[in-house]
Amino acid sequence: MSLITETNQQYYQGAQGFRGDGVELSFKTTFDTDLILGSFDPNNINYSLNNFKLYTSTSGLPGSYVEYITDFSVVDNSITFEAGSEPANGLYIVVQLKKLDGGLYGATEAEKAYGEVVENNYGGYSYITLDDAIDNFMVGYVGDGKLIQTAKKSDVLFFAKRGLQEFSYDTLKSVKSAELTIPISLTLPLPQDYVSYVKVSWIDQLGVKHVIYPANNLTTSPYYTQIQDEKGVPTQDNFGSDIEGTSITQERWHEGNAQDFLLDNAGLSGINDFAFNWNQNGEWIGYRNYGELYGLDPQYSQMNGWFNLNEREGKMSFSSHLVNRLIVLEYVSDGLAYDSDTKIPKMAEEALYVHILHAIISTRANQPEYLVQRLKKERSAKLRNTKIRLSNIKLEEITQVMRGKSKWIKH
Repeated sequence: MSLITETNQQYYQGAQGFRGDGVELSFKTTFDTDLILGSFDPNNINYSLNNFKLYTSTSGLPGSYVEYITDFSVVDNSITFEAGSEPANGLYIVVQLKKLDGGLYGATEAEKAYGEVVENNYGGYSYITLDDAIDNFMVGYVGDGKLIQTAKKSDVLFFAKRGLQEFSYDTLKSVKSAELTIPISLTLPLPQDYVSYVKVSWIDQLGVKHVIYPANNLTTSPYYTQIQDEKGVPTQDNFGSDIEGTSITQERWHEGNAQDFLLDNAGLSGINDFAFNWNQNGEWIGYRNYGELYGLDPQYSQMNGWFNLNEREGKMSFSSHLVNRLIVLEYVSDGLAYDSDTKIPKMAEEALYVHILHAIISTRANQPEYLVQRLKKERSAKLRNTKIRLSNIKLEEITQVMRGKSKWIKH
């Protein structure tokens, strides 16, 4: 519990070395990551399931390692070779977890262990898994002489998940970001663990973010798109269900020229059609007829584009001039996308334990009300402390922002 178990080589390189002695056939790895072996044979379809590669060398010198693709097995993170095999008879052996740059081993580029297994472990010391948190709770809070004499692990898991969900919305650092490219269709499916968006931005050639704003009242994505007869009555299929069609509103939104959104002929009264000057790519190139910027609606007076959520299809829709743009979608997840492998910041660990304790006691019959109220107050206090800890306020960053506050802003 909160002990560093990997060497620096294991943590930074994702590698661990052994030396065969001619006697021992099994070698136990001590990575925090469990080894996964689909197949040792690169020609086998299950080979791609491996999260590591195995290398051997006769000298142990850099550049001399080649991938070992002869029969071996993995059980409980122990690699076992066949009797009489070369690795067991004195070769240098290296286990390399998959890494973005392939790692330091492998004589050829094709042999290098490409993947993200090593990088996914970086920074992991500041978190614990949901499984570990539940095990710790069962040890520290359940048993003879404790507030909870007995508790089912399934109950603890349920309340832990509910607590983690609630913490994710306003306490934990649960904002994720996805780098995506907007296709010709101008729609993108929402991420699998999406709960709510935080910010959407397109990225220019310098890597600078340009905030894309929600369409709000500019357009909408209808939830129902029933096909109607000539009298306007929705039609049904042979099973009595309404026949759904594609959204005409969204088609017009995608087909429209983004420049027209600011013009009078788009139906936005009071907006001057000489206010903005755009190039053929829909990019801002300066004012035209400067001084005639009367009647602008500030929520539409921007050039970065708009996005709209299509709740029916679970997609995000974009204005036409954002096609092929690289965007970054920042969104809130509920923290449970990967179930029991979910990471919990250690600064929120105690708050989660108290939340589970209060949830279990408050839902049991014949519990003293004073005890329930005491745990409720304790839960609130622990959660408040967690928010303060995770706020990560830096005086230097506040000072940097406040430097510009002495400037006069004219309205």
